[in-house]
Amino acid sequence: MAFKAFEKIHIYEKQGAPKEKDKSTIQCLECFDRNVYIGSKHATVQHLILPSSTHGDLNPGQSRAKDGRSRKLGSSNPVIQLRAVPLFNHLLVLWDRSVTALNMFSLEPTPALKKIQHVSLFEVCDSLLTAQAECVEMVTSSSRRRVIHIHVVGVDRWEVVKEVPLPQDPVALAVDGTSLCVATCDRYLLCNLETGSSEELFPHNHNRQRVFVTSAGPGEFLLNGPESLGMFVMKTGICERPPLQWPLEVLAARVCFPYILTLQPQVLSVYSMLDQQCKQTVSLHGATGLVSASDGALVFTERDIFSLRPVPVEEQIQALVGHERVEEALLLLDGVQSQRPLDSYKELQKAVTCLAGFVHFYQEGFSEARDLFIKGELDPREILLLYPDVRPCLSEDFQSQLDQVNKGRDLQVLWQEDRDTFHHYLAFLGDFLTAIRGTEQECKCSAEVDCALLWLHAELGDTENLQQLVTFPNGCRLDHCVPVLEQHNRFFALGCLYQSHGKQIDAIETWVKIADGFHKDSSCSDVYGHIVWTLSQLEHRDTVWKFAHWTLQRNQEIGVQIFTMRRPDDRLETQDVLVPLEKYPLAVILYLEFLIHDLSSEEERHHNRLALAYVTQTLREEEEADLRQTRGKLQHLLWESKFYDVSSAYESVKSTTLHMEKAILLGKSGEHTQALQVLVHQERDLQAAEAYCCRAAQGHDTQFREALLLSLLQIYLGSEDHTSTAVDLLNNNSQFFAVENVLQLLPNSWSVQLISQFLVKSVRSTLHQRRMVKLQRALAQAELMQHKVTWMQASKAKFRLDKEQKCKVCQRVLAEPQFAGNLHGELMHTGCTGFFLAS
Repeated sequence: MAFKAFEKIHIYEKQGAPKEKDKSTIQCLECFDRNVYIGSKHATVQHLILPSSTHGDLNPGQSRAKDGRSRKLGSSNPVIQLRAVPLFNHLLVLWDRSVTALNMFSLEPTPALKKIQHVSLFEVCDSLLTAQAECVEMVTSSSRRRVIHIHVVGVDRWEVVKEVPLPQDPVALAVDGTSLCVATCDRYLLCNLETGSSEELFPHNHNRQRVFVTSAGPGEFLLNGPESLGMFVMKTGICERPPLQWPLEVLAARVCFPYILTLQPQVLSVYSMLDQQCKQTVSLHGATGLVSASDGALVFTERDIFSLRPVPVEEQIQALVGHERVEEALLLLDGVQSQRPLDSYKELQKAVTCLAGFVHFYQEGFSEARDLFIKGELDPREILLLYPDVRPCLSEDFQSQLDQVNKGRDLQVLWQEDRDTFHHYLAFLGDFLTAIRGTEQECKCSAEVDCALLWLHAELGDTENLQQLVTFPNGCRLDHCVPVLEQHNRFFALGCLYQSHGKQIDAIETWVKIADGFHKDSSCSDVYGHIVWTLSQLEHRDTVWKFAHWTLQRNQEIGVQIFTMRRPDDRLETQDVLVPLEKYPLAVILYLEFLIHDLSSEEERHHNRLALAYVTQTLREEEEADLRQTRGKLQHLLWESKFYDVSSAYESVKSTTLHMEKAILLGKSGEHTQALQVLVHQERDLQAAEAYCCRAAQGHDTQFREALLLSLLQIYLGSEDHTSTAVDLLNNNSQFFAVENVLQLLPNSWSVQLISQFLVKSVRSTLHQRRMVKLQRALAQAELMQHKVTWMQASKAKFRLDKEQKCKVCQRVLAEPQFAGNLHGELMHTGCTGFFLAS
């Protein structure tokens, strides 16, 4: 069945009469509401009354117009134009080159309105036909002169208020406010009725029957332009719509938004203003005229009148969708939105958009279908219903609102016979559900959507999206989703699903089985690390302790993070952690390091326990090749920490081979000489002994470092095997030794040559120091003098010094350039200022 935008209804047929007497064929027509006026070729005006129903469901008898009054204007000449002015109940008639005013209902002449003679065309300005207006404007074209007259029409008067000249006689005209569009024999003009100016729009080559101009809406005209083009021209002279290509023999055209009706001798064509395409053709043999009506348009022949009533928009759109012309349906819907109430338009738009989406869906236009489903706010369950494996996700009380039975069966057949194509439908489902997830469109069925997404991601092997779904809060039902994940061996995702539903123990037990090899799931490369991280974030302490031993047995270094990686406001009691960690020495060390280094613990027991743990660990690993890391940590703790018990620590290393640690602890006790003896004689590491002096002297003055070095020198001198070492010690640290102290310790048997390098360095160092002291003193005196000069310049005081000027204090002559003065101008030697101040 072809698409229909308008329905043709035969509403009037003129009764037959003998040919020699029947001269009253239809010449022109006018319509207002249910009132139709016929102007005949034999000077007669007839009033018809249409039935009250505006729908096309009346039978032929009910749809016919009823005859009203008629009036004979004269003996001959046709009625050229009829125009109704309902504001004043006027019917204006152009007959015998005169405009006459009749009453719209009685058809009696209006006595106060005399004929306007010598008129070839006239038009009433429709934009002023409002209840608020006290008058309307009428434009008439003179049959004698090339001018346009503007009349003001009232209830009982009309008068000419303006005259506008024209370059040619008009053939047709249309008016909109102050704009007048005129068609002449070879061109179209646009005139401004206020200023009287006119401009040429474009030429044409039509005969008089084919020239017309009509209103296309507020401020817009429709013209029969050149090359069979319907031209839309705004009252500003510009075209905002593309031209419409129509047939050559167009007699008339009317706009019935969103359509344009064009009349030809044998057919009427319906074009869309939205896409410029012909939508319908209506057969009308012998049609001669077309006028607008309140519910469409009227077409007339010499004896018949037909009503073209628009099919309701809903039916038009459903017909277009039924023919799978979905783009046209959406275009029509968007075009008429301004003509419909907002709520009605929204619901209709949603319904049509969803229907259009299904058309694209079954044509595998998935991107377009997704956008249309989202725009139409389609219930996602309508889509889920089409997928056989997803139907169990739907609740039993869901009832589909769409007729998709047949198409649903087709999709099920596709699922069974063409899995590759069905795979594309699955990808679309995931794309659509992901796009609407978390929106209002999904809020009523979030559980079904999330269950479907979980099955879909598992089926397609989409690990990333599956993991994202189950990790964050979701509406998945466990009774449906757990079997799906187990069937697809997605045990890591299963644990995450348990966790998102608050089942922490079930989640961790599932992951433990993966780590222990009971379940096979390669989707997570580090299940153990994920378990540790999860335990470190859990607030439920019983669950943490339930799996703590398992994590520590598997890897102490990583497992201890369940205690060290916790949030500051959720840390476990220190003692509660240390007690169970007794079985795990490495974990104890790492936890104590966390307490001391990260939490800056100053508790003695923590420092003592860490030192003891380092010692135990070092002794346990004594046979391994590389002990530098653990032993280095122990030495760093012994040097840096101020909070451990030195005596307890010393007792733990006293009977071991940890001589360096012994030395550090002896030094902490103030036994530096004994510490150096341990390093020299037991550790036999002379470099360590010298480094000890440097390290122990940090934070002390040079005398303390000299004392340590002298003690080390004495130890070296006590053994003949360390003579060269003693000399190297002197040479390398000459700046720290006082020569007189060294010479007192050296044996008499040593020659000057043996210690010559040390002596030279010491003398040079001493001389350098003295010179530096003098230089610093000179610099200080110069700086003082500069300050004095600055002070004198600032005080702006002048002193006169005569040749024989004497000191105020000692009365001796001021012979040196330096002198002092008091506020009274009295001068004195700088050395005498103290006596002056004392007195």
